[in-house]
Amino acid sequence: MVSRLFLVLAFVCWAVPGHAADLTAHDFDFTSIDGDPLPLSAFAGKAVLVVNTASRCGFTRQYGDLQTVWETYRDRGLVVLGVPSNNFGNQEPGTEAEIKRFCEVNFDVDFPMTEKVAVKGPEAHPFYRWAADELGATAAPGWNFHKYLVGPDGKLADWFPSPIAPTSTAVTKAIEGQLDRVGEAGRS
Repeated sequence: MVSRLFLVLAFVCWAVPGHAADLTAHDFDFTSIDGDPLPLSAFAGKAVLVVNTASRCGFTRQYGDLQTVWETYRDRGLVVLGVPSNNFGNQEPGTEAEIKRFCEVNFDVDFPMTEKVAVKGPEAHPFYRWAADELGATAAPGWNFHKYLVGPDGKLADWFPSPIAPTSTAVTKAIEGQLDRVGEAGRS
């Protein structure tokens, strides 16, 4: 009886739409730093660079690089999404209002940002749990300013660890590859 029940449950989980294997980034929602809904489905058809950020980190200067990438590529279909997190070294202790002000005053940030969330462990935001499941544990954030590149179809296209700057050749080539896909979709 138990084995039959297990088989039925396994089939139901496999056959139900929205099963983990069918998920894309577009199935996840954040809340903006201003408290508004921020569904990733709003970025369908665009490339999205999702970056967990922190204001008191050795990599904090990457906010400036993220702003540069945003200004360079947004008109071609790139969204930079900053995701403040206090998971690493308690380097993002501020409130959403404090984080937003810090980013605007120090780096002229105007790309979208989310409320502060966990990006690792059992409390991690569902997007981050999904990304780690999709790409494996080595692709999970190990520190602040870890980057995921999401393609226009919502699939994870690449990831980059904290030390790799958003303006590096590796990141910009990957972005441009996804933006070519955005352009192709627009021409179809």
